Amino acid sequence: MKKSETALVVIDLQKESGFGLVGLDSVVRNTQRMIESCRAAGIPVIYTRQINRHDGVGLSLDEPRHANGEPQFYADNRDNIEIVEAVKPQDSDIVIDKYRWSAFFDTSLDLMLKSLGVKHLIIGGVVTDGCLMTSVFDAYFRDYRIQLVHDMCTTSSEGAHMAALTIMANWVYALEVLDTDNMIQCLEGQDYAAWQADKVDALPFTPENLRATFGKLTAPSSSSPTSTQQ
Repeated sequence: MKKSETALVVIDLQKESGFGLVGLDSVVRNTQRMIESCRAAGIPVIYTRQINRHDGVGLSLDEPRHANGEPQFYADNRDNIEIVEAVKPQDSDIVIDKYRWSAFFDTSLDLMLKSLGVKHLIIGGVVTDGCLMTSVFDAYFRDYRIQLVHDMCTTSSEGAHMAALTIMANWVYALEVLDTDNMIQCLEGQDYAAWQADKVDALPFTPENLRATFGKLTAPSSSSPTSTQQ
């Protein structure tokens, strides 16, 4: 990982995101730490915001609406579209507005990253099984290497969070999964532990063993597929 070729991408950590997401306060705290570490390392910080027009024009097919026709979530006439105060952007940061789940779909994100010379992404945000996961897959399809910080992510249920992270780990081969502490250690040039697939479908799971399988993904050790030095 070259810091000069790396950017942090924070997906949709907006005021609207308080709609029952599991452990959101912890995610915000971890994101705050990661942003501070990236700024100290000279790594660009990029935020995405999900935006829906309040009149419903361009809204995703069958997106939930209020009785008056306005989108239930992320309507552009409410201040809930703004980034949460604890991690709000600075003037030097980049904010990408998007109208579909993926941060890359019909946005300037790829252009901005290429303009910065970025080839490597540190990524986290919400929701794990929606905007975060689709953004990770689209980043992979555009040949970015990715470090996914799993405790910077959450969604509306623990099962969905576990399943989404495990699916990404199984099929996004240019992906490392690690926690905030280890990502900061990586940025500081220290040894760090991360999980990376060493074969196809490295973490097959069933409904009965998902929790145990997820534990292998989020608690890497020296015996894990990758326990990595920078």
